[in-house]
Amino acid sequence: MAVLPIAKLGNPILRKIAAPVDVREIRTKEFQQLIDEMFETMLDEPGIGLAAPQVSRSIQLVVMGCEGEGGFPTTTLINPKIVYYGPQQAENWEGCLSVDGLRGKVTRPSVIRVQALDRDGKPVDIEADGLYAVCVQHETDHLLGKLFVDRMTDLSTLTQLTEFDKYWRKEPTPVI
Repeated sequence: MAVLPIAKLGNPILRKIAAPVDVREIRTKEFQQLIDEMFETMLDEPGIGLAAPQVSRSIQLVVMGCEGEGGFPTTTLINPKIVYYGPQQAENWEGCLSVDGLRGKVTRPSVIRVQALDRDGKPVDIEADGLYAVCVQHETDHLLGKLFVDRMTDLSTLTQLTEFDKYWRKEPTPVI
């Protein structure tokens, strides 16, 4: 296995709409290896989510996972569709492996429901809240060619990581 290079802000692949994955590809050795390498890359960075466009693959594939209190289970989503957005909104700090050294506040629905295929090609229907909901929305945005900075409504919170640590951090903020 290998740690894959991360596409960075400015790379055109991050602004493309990713293609759906052909279900016949899911069980192939190559596709399963890509999933494994994406998890390895995500953990190596370290991050809690990674979308295929971030490793220069314009396909609808997302991996995520966050251990510990307030975390969520290891998850693979193929061809995800968010089918429900709850009415309540929450503002959270977000960062991104493709946007080095920046954090910003993003307001998103605090509860969502996503339907997708898992790494075995089986349908999943997940209701997520908290950090899990934020991560699903952040990663599915990558499949639509969107970055967290596109979702910011107040750019005054956009901050360099060193300044974030100095002035804003109250608790650890995972990189999505």
